[in-house]
Amino acid sequence: MKLSSFIIFLSVVLGIYFSASIYIFYHGLHALSGMRHLRTLYMIAFTAVSLSYIIARLLIGYGRYSWLSNLLLIVGSFWMAALVYFFVVSLSADLFRLINLYIPFYPSFVTINYEKTKIIVFLISVLGVSALLGYGYYNAQKPVVNEIILKFEKQIPDSKEINMVMLSDIHLGPLSGGNWFDNIVEKVNALNPDIIILAGDVIDEDLAPVISMNLGDHLLNLKCKYGVYAITGNHEYIGGVERAVKYLTEHNITVLRDTSVLIDNKFYLIGREDRDKKRFSGTDRKTLNELLIEVNSDLPVIVLNHQPFNLEELEGKKIDLSLSGHTHHGQFFPNNLVTNLIYEVSRGYIYKYGTHIYVSQGIGTWGPPVRIGNKPEIVHLRISGK
Repeated sequence: MKLSSFIIFLSVVLGIYFSASIYIFYHGLHALSGMRHLRTLYMIAFTAVSLSYIIARLLIGYGRYSWLSNLLLIVGSFWMAALVYFFVVSLSADLFRLINLYIPFYPSFVTINYEKTKIIVFLISVLGVSALLGYGYYNAQKPVVNEIILKFEKQIPDSKEINMVMLSDIHLGPLSGGNWFDNIVEKVNALNPDIIILAGDVIDEDLAPVISMNLGDHLLNLKCKYGVYAITGNHEYIGGVERAVKYLTEHNITVLRDTSVLIDNKFYLIGREDRDKKRFSGTDRKTLNELLIEVNSDLPVIVLNHQPFNLEELEGKKIDLSLSGHTHHGQFFPNNLVTNLIYEVSRGYIYKYGTHIYVSQGIGTWGPPVRIGNKPEIVHLRISGK
């Protein structure tokens, strides 16, 4: 990524983050206006929490991964989700005040005990958001298996069915590893897959915690007939794609980087580089037409493409199945409203452009380790031919 573009992008993100934080901070400070000692504690705690994620990423980025950076990362990650909900609460409070200014509707117990009401609303907001995040964390630890039954228009030589499992957006790192991933591996292996697909963002931004926690060893426990195949996602590029690919390869993962492979003379897998390749390397990834040159389209063709943009490119290519991830379907409400606007398919299955298309909402999380409004999913694809 060009330095100037990165600085602009980072400035916009930090600008939004700190603007929202300041907005929430002053609402909390206003609610505690009559409690001087509590206000001081609030200011210290709010500052520490709001800066924790940034400090953690800086420490990890400079090779200072430790219990402290891990603690700061956990606190800061939860705060990123809390920020959204506290912003909604603060904005709602302002809207109610504005409406009440012109059309008074506050009951008398509010107007008579306004200072007390502010504190009660503050406490209810903190407890409510905390409970919501607790539920979101619990939900994020409970993956479901979504079975998708497909029938191709082409024959699959010497096979009645391809039994395929796809995982997307694992985001292996301090918040996604260990026992959590062991549970996923156990569920995947129980499906007895012929082949396992990791559809990008296998590793979170930083490889150092992955190495320190030996998370690659958990990948070695994935078992299937034809092997485990992966593609790059934007997070592999953010953290350093060559190191990430090398690490995956060392742990028995075949990474397809703008290449195709014929699986047991039955079907083709085409793995596309992530579309962010140009942003980070300055060079374009191959087009679908280039990737299809050496592919016998009489056999089933399955394309792996992390980010589900420009699905219309599939039109007329004789591609049977396109698999993507990336969206997380917003991960937690109301972000799904945004991903529904950005992507033609934010999650799930559609048949369009002559192709079966499936976009996974992912198995892991990025940032806040919470899911609200959707479940982490293991995609079980049972594919037959004509």
